[in-house]
Amino acid sequence: MAFNLSDLVEETRLSLQAIADYGDHLFNPTVRLGVTGLSRAGKTVFITALIHGLLRGGRFPVFEAFATGRIARARLEPQPDDAVPRFAYESHVRTLTEQRQWPQSTTDISELRLVIDYQRPNGADRTLTLDIVDYPGEWLLDLPLLTKSYEAWSVESLALSRAGPRARLATEWHAHLATLDPLARADEQATLTSARLFTDYLRACRDERFAMSLLPPGRFLMPGNLAGSPALTFAPLSVPDEATAPNGSLWAMMQRRYEAYKDVVVRPFFRDHFTRLDRQIVLVDALAAFNAGPEALHDLQAALAGILDCFRIGRSTFFSSLLRPRIDRILFAATKADHLHHTSHDRLEAILKRMVERAVSQAEFSRAAVDVVALSAVRATREARVQRGHEQLPSIVGTPAEGEVANGEAFDGATEVATFPGDLPTNLDELFATGAAPDFKGLSHGTADHADYRFLRLRPPRLESSGGDTPYLPHIRLDRALQFLIGDRLQ
Repeated sequence: MAFNLSDLVEETRLSLQAIADYGDHLFNPTVRLGVTGLSRAGKTVFITALIHGLLRGGRFPVFEAFATGRIARARLEPQPDDAVPRFAYESHVRTLTEQRQWPQSTTDISELRLVIDYQRPNGADRTLTLDIVDYPGEWLLDLPLLTKSYEAWSVESLALSRAGPRARLATEWHAHLATLDPLARADEQATLTSARLFTDYLRACRDERFAMSLLPPGRFLMPGNLAGSPALTFAPLSVPDEATAPNGSLWAMMQRRYEAYKDVVVRPFFRDHFTRLDRQIVLVDALAAFNAGPEALHDLQAALAGILDCFRIGRSTFFSSLLRPRIDRILFAATKADHLHHTSHDRLEAILKRMVERAVSQAEFSRAAVDVVALSAVRATREARVQRGHEQLPSIVGTPAEGEVANGEAFDGATEVATFPGDLPTNLDELFATGAAPDFKGLSHGTADHADYRFLRLRPPRLESSGGDTPYLPHIRLDRALQFLIGDRLQ
């Protein structure tokens, strides 16, 4: 049996890191909490609200240690990983509370350390270190690439691009693809064009009108300092079945760059960050999928299944037990629950639970606990009942962002409005049946005014401070999320 010396050295280093982490946990109890979600799911807002609530005081009746006064204080400390950017909590909270704007979305990994001084139920004083790791959910969807060849990925990507609304979004890329011969000599310009058109297709799929979620490779949409590098310059090809790539061919070049992407981007994230997480919350913007229509909803379901598959990835080597993900609790959270009346929250939660239940039942989690919650880390609305004719409709009141439009009216970003968001469906079998719900319309099927569900973008709430203190941030079930994620570690 042949061994790759560099892989062995790297796995040895990471195994020693895992052992060091374990020893550190014994003397300094630490939870590394991964926070992720697909684009615009609310990761930055969730982390900011979580930290703000623990530092400044929030209303967390379900978070037992906080509600009973056993948490003496929480404080920020320097993060332990010098090569990871710090999560910009202070600027994010100012953006939320002073400017009433939502912070910029996550485009790279960041981290923050929060130390919690608490008292155990028996009266003993203890300290828990909470390392919060924020990373884009698109990176998580890259992890399955570790077990796929370039050829398998190409077949899957092409099949996906020819189905549903993706087909018309991929028209220009498909036209260029038809001109390429995988067996022809490698051509840098043809490769650059193919990668650009493929990226344009992925970007169009992510547009809110379509809200597609299954869009690997993730770095194509958020390249960072790798923009323009060969590791991000490849695309699927229509390769022959049961053949191998000739040396010097376009196929061989694409294959080589795909493998470089895994080596440069995917494996370092998996080894240096993902395998070190203890707990994980995956934030899901299911309402965006409702806005876009049934194809987006099914696509989101497939993406969540892919995310769940990531939690059982690991190599079958001598060191695999130390390099497998050690996550023992996973929380899936449907965000923006404040865009619905509370009478629909159970339905939103049931829809997300249905999205992940099949994948959860098939996954081998090694005793990991999985839960689902509908929440809003920062509540932007309040509830009201609005008279329409002879009936009173359960409504929400909030401030639409400037430029939002509903029923032909454009909002100025300063005026509060009451809206009736509608009721989410209760027949989940019909909703998730393949090819079902032909009357379920989203933005991709017409105008916003004629979609079945139209959830406006709302500004953060106006907060009233007292005595010069920063006001608490209103939320929906953020305390329930905290109880599930770290409540047991504060006992």
